[in-house]
Amino acid sequence: QVQLVESGGGSVQAGGSLRLSCVASGYSYIRLHMGWFRQAPGKEREGVAAIISHGGITRYADSVSGRFTISKDNAKNTLYLQMNSLKPEDTAMYYCAADGPFGLSPRYNYWGQGTQVTVSS
Repeated sequence: QVQLVESGGGSVQAGGSLRLSCVASGYSYIRLHMGWFRQAPGKEREGVAAIISHGGITRYADSVSGRFTISKDNAKNTLYLQMNSLKPEDTAMYYCAADGPFGLSPRYNYWGQGTQVTVSS
């Protein structure tokens, strides 16, 4: 069983930055592919960024490429999402996910509770 707890969400003006964190426990964290997803009201959950277990390979949605950076600190069992140049369309609940096929498809077995990001214009 893997437990995931996100933090770092909040409200920010367009052009600002936020860093999300996700602390994992209950499994050998280093073995897991992980990802960040988001879901806005009335929309489907979409993949934002993914990172392979050892951290050497990442993948991003076109909408965030060049603005967001995913990383993981295996020593701290923590996944990060650095979000820069935020736009109002980035407003959503952001979820951390673990233990699934590497990529942006939501086929992960474990999910956090989410952290809200709100970007005002």
